[in-house]
Amino acid sequence: MTLAVLCGSAGNDLDPGVARRLADELTAALAAAGATAVVPVEGLDVAGQLREIARIAAGAAEPLLLCADDLVAHPSLLWTLATEPAGRSTALVIAEDGGDLREERGRLVAAVDGTTRFLGAISIAPGDLPILAAAAARAADHAPAAPGPAGAAGARAVLGAPGNAVDVLLPELIEGGLVPIATRVRLLHAERVHTPAGLTAARAAVAAVDEDSALLRLAVKEKDDFFTTYAVSTWSPLVTKWCARLGLSPSGVTALSVLFAVAAALAFWQASRPAMIAGAVLLYLGFVLDCVDGQLARYTRRFGAFGGWLDTMADRAKEYAAYAGLAAGAERAGLPYAWPLAITAILLQTVRHMTDTWYGALHDEAAARQAVGTAGNTPAGGGVGARLSRASNRVQADTGSAAYWLKRIVVFPIGERWALIAVLAAFANGRVALAAVVIWGLLAAAYTLGLRSLRSISMRVGVLDTVDTSRHRDDGLLVRAVLSGAKAGAPLVAAVVAALAALGLVVGLLAGWVPAGTEVGRWVSGGLEVELIRATGAAAAWLVVVTALVLGAGLPARSRHDGPLDWLIPAGLRAAEYLMVVAVGLICSVPPPIVYLLLFMLALRHYDLTARMEKGAPGASAARAWFGWDGRVVLLVVCSLCGVATIGEFLLAVVVCGCFLAAAVRDWRSGGS
Repeated sequence: MTLAVLCGSAGNDLDPGVARRLADELTAALAAAGATAVVPVEGLDVAGQLREIARIAAGAAEPLLLCADDLVAHPSLLWTLATEPAGRSTALVIAEDGGDLREERGRLVAAVDGTTRFLGAISIAPGDLPILAAAAARAADHAPAAPGPAGAAGARAVLGAPGNAVDVLLPELIEGGLVPIATRVRLLHAERVHTPAGLTAARAAVAAVDEDSALLRLAVKEKDDFFTTYAVSTWSPLVTKWCARLGLSPSGVTALSVLFAVAAALAFWQASRPAMIAGAVLLYLGFVLDCVDGQLARYTRRFGAFGGWLDTMADRAKEYAAYAGLAAGAERAGLPYAWPLAITAILLQTVRHMTDTWYGALHDEAAARQAVGTAGNTPAGGGVGARLSRASNRVQADTGSAAYWLKRIVVFPIGERWALIAVLAAFANGRVALAAVVIWGLLAAAYTLGLRSLRSISMRVGVLDTVDTSRHRDDGLLVRAVLSGAKAGAPLVAAVVAALAALGLVVGLLAGWVPAGTEVGRWVSGGLEVELIRATGAAAAWLVVVTALVLGAGLPARSRHDGPLDWLIPAGLRAAEYLMVVAVGLICSVPPPIVYLLLFMLALRHYDLTARMEKGAPGASAARAWFGWDGRVVLLVVCSLCGVATIGEFLLAVVVCGCFLAAAVRDWRSGGS
């Protein structure tokens, strides 16, 4: 629920009766947006208004929506402010050259010659209420306190003629460390009015827009991938409208998209040409529904941490199920190397997604520190990274240009991945589709990693130390209780060494430089027969040495992870663990589908960690963390040395899956919705 505060204007030329009717309209709109109460804060005494806002903020426990009483806008814009999906603070703005704000990844920061102007409405999240209370108190000390002609003149001097307490408040909020999300007007209309003529024109502009049609178009992401923009978003709003009329929930649409993706994977497994074409069509339709669930959430404003988490988890599960279907179908058709390609694809994409998540968090942290003047570098700064940032911003601003689309396509986003898979599966085979995913994925990884590293070095901002570092490293009891006691430094170097050591072992096994294990028997149960292969001799020696290097990444676990490149540490640890899974599989001839299954379950676990952070979802219980990446690596190596790696990897996959599902259900049932 939301508490609304309607802030009176510090002087305008509206007739008092007309101004009162406008305030009544805003009060009704705020109530319709979900405000439990609308508290008027009136009078020309701006300092008094600000002190009253500070008092309200200090005693509030719910989101606080501040709105100027001279705003004319579509009611849905206030509804959008009150229903920010992640529960963050957000401000109503409009694109305008010469403004005093600019956007950084959708977040607002102060700017001398910005491109965005504040429109007098802002929703403050509960966690930011202390910032609001302090900012309002500071602003009150500098605002004119006396009413009457002198007070009105003073108010105009501070606020601009005419003005409002909320206008004074926003700069103080940003200076105090608030980095609000931008809620842009886009296809709707909103403006501040000060004269009867302005009020008449503003109301006419609002009435000229079909609000429902605009909301349906606004439900589509403003800047999406090339394939999504031209092959999905051109008609997906029709599906969104249909789903809304049927009363479907966004999570229900997500579930339907999962069913389509599973059906596509099963069709790929059949491997016949008609089945491959059917699978491609099903995959495309599943992707359309994957876009529709978000559009439906934005159109109906039905948000929740569970819905965002489910959407993220479903996206990855669907894609990796498709990989498995392609590999199984290629194997069924007698095409070799399909499972190794699927294993490479899932490993590569998961590690890439970890870097995407943490680079995004790094950017957000840089914007927050820039707002309070503590960022290491600004877009106006020097260095290669800053120049790359400026070039990237210019390209991003040139929406629809060839450079803009090339930049979005080259990073191989989900729309392009699914399109590539569907086309190649329909006209070639599963192995070709997987090979293309791996090749393009490797090129995209090299491009993004190189550019992002240079930009992050220029930012000189750390992000991993601002969260529960151990939890996002996925450290287990071995690291937390034993290895981290060494209090070593250079955590990034240790993670890179771990990943490179594991990669070297895999390359050595594939090249024949490291021998495979030795068969020691067979385990037979009913019709099931499993080879028991043990790592012995040189294979065992190499495995133990590499394991020691991988576990060395736990030695600096307690050190500060505040370096400009330390956002790469989670991806490095994921790469090291996944490569050790592959290495054990190669040494002990573990069937590739079992290796893939374990990687799939581990990926879901790690996506769970990042999705909870991104979507503002509740954190998993601490009991889950006792058996982290370190414990799993040790367990796999022990299984390899004992000759039961196949059984060990399968059982570990089952345990990881069971723990993930049990914790997810427990956390959501205990208040995660």
